[in-house]
Amino acid sequence: MKRMGYIAAALMAAVIFSGCSTTAQAETSAASAVPEAQNRLEAIRERGYMEVVMEPYLAPFEFIDPSKKGDEMYVGADVELAKYIAEELGVECRIIPLDFATVLSSITEGKYDMAISGLAYTPARAEAMEMSDGYFYNSEKTLYGIMLRDGLLEEIKSTEDMKDYTVVVQSGSIQEIFAAELPEGCAELKRVSATTDGYLMVQEGKVDICITAIKPAELYIKANPECGMSISPYISFEVDEELEGTRICMEKGETELLSAVNDIIDEVIETGIYEEWYEEYSELAASLGV
Repeated sequence: MKRMGYIAAALMAAVIFSGCSTTAQAETSAASAVPEAQNRLEAIRERGYMEVVMEPYLAPFEFIDPSKKGDEMYVGADVELAKYIAEELGVECRIIPLDFATVLSSITEGKYDMAISGLAYTPARAEAMEMSDGYFYNSEKTLYGIMLRDGLLEEIKSTEDMKDYTVVVQSGSIQEIFAAELPEGCAELKRVSATTDGYLMVQEGKVDICITAIKPAELYIKANPECGMSISPYISFEVDEELEGTRICMEKGETELLSAVNDIIDEVIETGIYEEWYEEYSELAASLGV
């Protein structure tokens, strides 16, 4: 198993900055609409709602249920967490769907209150914004790998073998860092706004390999058994233990909001409720084929 280290902070910073209603995206957010508030936590409570950004294409964390309409179409373990935090703060939760490349930049720019979007820790993200304690820790040690067409499984058995193939990653993700660290590079690196777009590109033969988080890839294959793709048993990527855990991001300096969110995360971990949401929405995602 190939263990990949993090590249220079400058590259990671670039990853961060590359990258709920349509109307809400086009207008100035109300997140800063209470100038007399001393901090964002006070502003949230005064206005009576909080705005949470996410990219709704990462089941079972956040995805779209096509049988529902309006804000109710956004479902997933992270959506439940967002609603739970809002309830604990005594306010309404408003989900703002954005492409992943914009999710984190909108937080660093202070446009919205927080990002809850299956986000992993990186040192550069922690430098640019507040990151909560981890609220979900996968029991699997290896969290990232590659998805490829079945016919390529025996041709690509190491990261060095990837040098002759086209690779796709989600823009602004940790996977983009892994791609940049490939020892021999790759024939061509393409970027997409949603990982599921990368899966489709592999399936349609437009690229050869998608570097991906393993759990969502497993769900996709389970929901689409005729897709002709597999997760490689030969290639995987790991992150350092201290960097594990899915986090919530907030604007830098909003320590009051961070403290309140961490207190709620403690409750979520103690009760085990997030794991229940994760299992519930894993089953729903499989039934929907996403």
